[in-house]
Amino acid sequence: MGRIVTALCAGLGLVILMGPAFSNEKLIEMEKNAKEWVMPTGNYANHRFSELDQINKDNVGDLQVAWTFSTGVLRGHEGGPLVINDMMYVHTPFPNIVYALDLNNDGAIKWKYEPVQDSSVIPIMCCDTVNRGPAYAPEGEGHPAMLILSQADTTVVALNAETGEEVWKVKNGDPGKAESATSAPLVYKDKVLIGVSGAEFGVRGRVTVYSLADGSVAWKAFSTGPDEDMLVDPEKTMALGKPIGKDSSLQSWEGDQWKTGGGTTWGWYAYDPDLNLIYYGTGNPSTWNPNQRPGDNKYSMTIFARDADTGMAKWLYQMTPHDEWDYDGVNEMILVDLEIDGEMVKALVHFDRNGIAYTMNRETGELLLAKKYDPAVNWTSGVDMDKDSETYGRPTVVSDYSTDAQGEDTNVEGICPAALGTKDQQPAAYSPKTQMFYVPTNHVCMDYEPFRVSYTAGQPYVGATVSMYPAPDSHGGMGNFIAWDARKGEIVWSIPEQFSAWGGALATAGDVVFYGTLEGYLKAVDIETGKELYRFKTPSGIIGNVNTYEHDGKQYIAVLSGVGGWAGIGLAAGLLSPETAAGWHEAVDQGREQGDTEAQVGTAGLGAVGGYSGLANFTNLGGVLTVFALPD
Repeated sequence: MGRIVTALCAGLGLVILMGPAFSNEKLIEMEKNAKEWVMPTGNYANHRFSELDQINKDNVGDLQVAWTFSTGVLRGHEGGPLVINDMMYVHTPFPNIVYALDLNNDGAIKWKYEPVQDSSVIPIMCCDTVNRGPAYAPEGEGHPAMLILSQADTTVVALNAETGEEVWKVKNGDPGKAESATSAPLVYKDKVLIGVSGAEFGVRGRVTVYSLADGSVAWKAFSTGPDEDMLVDPEKTMALGKPIGKDSSLQSWEGDQWKTGGGTTWGWYAYDPDLNLIYYGTGNPSTWNPNQRPGDNKYSMTIFARDADTGMAKWLYQMTPHDEWDYDGVNEMILVDLEIDGEMVKALVHFDRNGIAYTMNRETGELLLAKKYDPAVNWTSGVDMDKDSETYGRPTVVSDYSTDAQGEDTNVEGICPAALGTKDQQPAAYSPKTQMFYVPTNHVCMDYEPFRVSYTAGQPYVGATVSMYPAPDSHGGMGNFIAWDARKGEIVWSIPEQFSAWGGALATAGDVVFYGTLEGYLKAVDIETGKELYRFKTPSGIIGNVNTYEHDGKQYIAVLSGVGGWAGIGLAAGLLSPETAAGWHEAVDQGREQGDTEAQVGTAGLGAVGGYSGLANFTNLGGVLTVFALPD
């Protein structure tokens, strides 16, 4: 059982909505209230946009720190706080503490929840011990207002939002098989959707939907395997306008490799209440050695659109068949209505790790646009957009950068982007005012050497070593923050960064875009031009997502700092000294034949250490919430 610590302070002040209405009906109303931040990405459509405009491009340069809060935890702090009425909910990486802070009482701790977890889960988390936060569920039939937290050890717990007490909890996976959890849940209707992590250990990806009332399973859909496991209909589930056919996943794997095929679901989720569809992406196939898994490896690296009630897939699209570079497809799906070729389209925009930005029709799954959003991307010459072609929708792989074509134990050099992608999980923002997308990106390339590895449950199943470095013949840095036109597939403006822009963006009606950097800067830029308007150095590197809210008539900007994540794993895991790094390299070399539970850090994580080693000159570990406001 978790430990509850309750402080003597003012009441929670939640707005209680009575009646049996589904949670999502209440959340739809609540997400319209710009004074609150009720979902991890702002709304069901993942816009990360706020109508608040008290802070604008004319006065943002006057921002000051209003207050701070130390989380008491090191390692990487992803995600961001939720704000519901007068309460702020702040979370941490492992051990996944949740704090309820009373905004009416100088941020006093109303309650604290600290789950008791076995620290043996830490070595199976790739990469770093991050968590993207809880989700809020308003009071519904059979349950009070709750926070749903997916813990590192896959325990899903529903906490009473007023008291922090456990309402129910269930186990979503088996850490003994290296299943873990890092993603924020998605609350909709009377349900909550939970993903799973662990593809680097051969975990078979899936999403599971639970009842908010009691935690019972409503439906479960796997990423790979038989049609009935995947909740796909061979005749009705479509891929680029055609039925997928019977057992399409099974036919794309050799033997029973689909059972350890990866395709985990550790990213962000979207929901369209009008279409009643849930959207998400699946991760890399296992192992990283493509020679060991011939075929397209369906349906890793795939966008799914599923019926929210039954889980049945309406359409899907595999972005990177037979992935050879660890380009997980889990980044957020942004749901927007765009005018394309003179017609309004219910669109889905996705910035994939593979370096391609996709614009799709979210009703039908039609592919409308697929363009590189970093000019450095070189593993593909582009996606075939000819609907009459046999390779329609597939990327054309450049053989010089094909780790499959070059073969095992061959170090393929100069692949762009690196395995952490042109964008990792750090979410983009969309402004309906400009109809532009604001995207924190990585500008990183890699050398990639696959090697043969055997599967053992609970042991690393990586099968490749990588090293990462800034994209050559460029500005010398490892990141850019860009504005993207999803109708044309063009970069409108780009801001070079010394390190990856690993913090999630926020766009506001005040014509300002905010984002954080690995060095720890909160930056504010002009939404139209990208001109920098403000920066502030927070106590640690930012891999969290910038949020905003209003309290007592005053707008605030909030961001978690705490360096870590894949890009910051060197600092977070203490791997930056030459002696330590050399030791990890040696352990990886020795562990190729017999897996070591720590070797995943050496293989999947250590590749980023060299490229980001300079971070130690700019920042250090520490979890801190920093809240900004204009002076009185």
